[in-house]
Amino acid sequence: MAELDPAGTALDAELARLGSPYELIACDPALADTAAFCAAYGYAPGDSANTIVVIGKSDPPRYAACVVLATTRLDVNRTVRGRLGVKRTSFASFEQAQALTGMELGGVTVFGLPAGLPIWVDRRVMARPEIILGGGSRSWKVKAPPAILLKLPGVEIVDDLAFEPPAEPAGDTPSEPDGTPSPPS
Repeated sequence: MAELDPAGTALDAELARLGSPYELIACDPALADTAAFCAAYGYAPGDSANTIVVIGKSDPPRYAACVVLATTRLDVNRTVRGRLGVKRTSFASFEQAQALTGMELGGVTVFGLPAGLPIWVDRRVMARPEIILGGGSRSWKVKAPPAILLKLPGVEIVDDLAFEPPAEPAGDTPSEPDGTPSPPS
């Protein structure tokens, strides 16, 4: 393992506290986005789980962290909205996500989130033998069995938190900068 920087040291301490097996993977920050990371480091996108911060547009706003496979789309307009109990939901902006989590976009992870923030995990994530998660910065990824997520306080496994996107016609590319499927409109 590469020498730990301050972000890696904090992540390692948080993971060790959980008492589950894990591996920290050093990552070139320029390759931290899902598609680039998977291509450069030889991981399957289906084993990559993204942590997405969402906001329910209410007063006060309601937030949740959702963990879905990179090959699926978060159902923000139905499942997330219903679980938050609000009329409108969206993906948190970069500024909102960073202010809430203290983490860099492209590296947000479920490990070390603020107490009381709901963490919802799509059931498909739990079916993978191992998953790759963000590490709280663009310099680290976490490889672990998905059961590690069950050690976090407040985690809920949710059926249909995400859905399989329709097949892309040949030659089309996803529109997200990191290569992940675009969120539903």
